[in-house]
Amino acid sequence: MASNRVCCRWCRTIYVVPLDAQSLSCPSCCAYAANGRVQKSNAPPKQLSELSHAYGHKRAVLCGITYKGHRNSLRGSVNNVTSMKRLLLQKFRFPLSSILVLTEEEEDDRRIPTKRNIHRALGWLVEGSRAGDSLVFFYLGHGSQVRDHDGDELDGYDESLLPVDYETEGRILDDELNVIIVRPLPRGATLHAIIDSCFSGTFLDLTNVCRINRQAYYKWEDHSPPNGAYKGTRGGLAISISACDDHQISGDTTAFNGIPTGALTYNFVQTLEQAKRVSYAHLMLALRNRIGAVQQALNLNRYGPKAIQEPQLCSSHMFEIHSKTFTL
Repeated sequence: MASNRVCCRWCRTIYVVPLDAQSLSCPSCCAYAANGRVQKSNAPPKQLSELSHAYGHKRAVLCGITYKGHRNSLRGSVNNVTSMKRLLLQKFRFPLSSILVLTEEEEDDRRIPTKRNIHRALGWLVEGSRAGDSLVFFYLGHGSQVRDHDGDELDGYDESLLPVDYETEGRILDDELNVIIVRPLPRGATLHAIIDSCFSGTFLDLTNVCRINRQAYYKWEDHSPPNGAYKGTRGGLAISISACDDHQISGDTTAFNGIPTGALTYNFVQTLEQAKRVSYAHLMLALRNRIGAVQQALNLNRYGPKAIQEPQLCSSHMFEIHSKTFTL
């Protein structure tokens, strides 16, 4: 039988798989990705981009951080990763082998959501991507704002995610996320980032921000960097759906179903599971209405504008949100 020799990018184990294998899993470390050189018997080695494509047109990185032992730990992160994984498998037909999960519950140290592991996972997500690919980055964890030092933020602050080891290794800034998963995106490929954290409105530094009201009227705002830095793709479409605006906080709550969950993630999954087909406008309005109803019932508005959670839509390219169907 014709075969490929594969070198695992995580543990460097060399192993053999059938030439017609639809997915790869390292027998040593069980890594989903095998990002080394692939060599067909008696044939020259393939390029790395060809190997990444062995996982098909759909790939996802799901990252949920609880910050165990911290004063501000999050209870719903692992539950939400499980819900998002189920949605991708059942609703959008992602192959199991193409979903990389990072949580503190993983037995493999390379699946713990440290700064280094998150960087590596995001690199795997976009490496070798091509036209027709659907890529997903889901993050539920703490977000923060830090002073912008390179002049690319309209409000003077960078948004950032906090890896589990942020106290020693530091944050991951939106500038880094843009460079790692937005800039390399080729024409014809689509990236969706679902970001369930505080201060997450422009988490990927995408330059088109959609402002939509409760009557479904919308407009795109230009958030191009003041310093002229390029924040776009190589022709691909990058879209982010985030829990709230850059100046707002998001909820980790039991208010929706009695189980700790991120407000955005719970309603995102519920909306898509219950509807056969939705537009981006329908999805964003559903998220805002569902979350807004619970906030109103709990009278959270009394805490001021920062406590109001309004999910946001940003994109590398403007599009008509009422006619464009949401899919992953």
